[in-house]
Order: sequence, then structure tokens, then C-alpha cells
Amino acid sequence: MVAAFVIPGRMFGPAAGMLMYVGDVAERRGARVHRHVWSQEPPSAFDAQLEGWVRSEIWEPLEQVGGHPLVIGKSLGTAGAAVAAQRSLPAVWLTPLLTAPWVAAAPGRAGAPFLLVGGTADNFWDGDLARRLTPHVLEVEDADHGMRVPGSPAESIAVLGRLVTAVEEFLDAIDWPEYSRLTLT
Repeated sequence: MVAAFVIPGRMFGPAAGMLMYVGDVAERRGARVHRHVWSQEPPSAFDAQLEGWVRSEIWEPLEQVGGHPLVIGKSLGTAGAAVAAQRSLPAVWLTPLLTAPWVAAAPGRAGAPFLLVGGTADNFWDGDLARRLTPHVLEVEDADHGMRVPGSPAESIAVLGRLVTAVEEFLDAIDWPEYSRLTLT
């Protein structure tokens, strides 16, 4: 059975907002969705220790999932990109911390395809870098770290629709979940 492994950000759990809908996309494609919950409060420092902390949090649960799951991470969870790259796992990185060198370097080592999603009003987003790292990018003009845009809430909800469509198109482009099944053999 194919699986998806959801890694939350700092503020909300693995079944909130964007992560809920992206997990639903994987589930509708037959994946068993595993939603990671942090076992303790993440470090407050925005430095390289974050990557080690996230690694220690997700390594064993990913081992328990087994196989070749799709990794879905938001913000803090994108510090797990090194683990996904090391294990050649396909990934969807929502509002990745691309301004952190240790996060930005990890996707470049990836042996599997990944999608990067971010907004031009997010201080952690680097659209030029994202486009150099992968052809699979959704960049939303004026979206902040929560992918909210100025204007009415309906406009931000429309961004969520665009995000779900981008994930569906990415998974179609890499033929997922067949991609994960093929890497198991």
C-alpha cells in the first residue's frame, strides 16, 4: 500500500489548513495518510539545530510507515527535506524555509521529484531559488507564509484551491502513487 507522511509546521497540527487538503489529495489516490505530531515543543532558534531536531522527530515514524511514502511538509516540517532527499522520497513542501541554507540545500540533493509552494510576501520564500531547484513550483503573488493574500478571505480560499490543483497536477506529472509503487520493487 502506498502512503503519505505529513509533517506539520510550528503553529498548527498535521490535519489543519493546507496539510489537511493536501493529505486528502493523497488519500483520494489510495494512500494511507500518516500525520506526524511533534512529541515536544520545537526549538525556538531558527538555525541548523532545527534540521537535526526535525530529523530526530520524523526518522522513526517514517521507518514505521515503511515503503516509499510521499512526504508532505509545511514550514518547520520542511526542515525534513534532508531526510526526504536522503531516502529519495517524493515530496510536497508547503511554504518551505528556503531562506535557511540547510533547508534550501536539501532539495538540491533529492533523488525524487518535489513540489515547492510559496508566496511572494513570505519572508522565508525565494522564488528564484525554488525555480532553480525544481520545475514543480507554485508561487502565489502577495501570499504570505500562511498562503493568505490581501483582500477578502474568499481570495485566500481561492489560493487554497490553486494549491490543491497544483498538488494534483504534480502528482499526475510524476505518476503518483505509481511512482512510489515502482520504487518499492
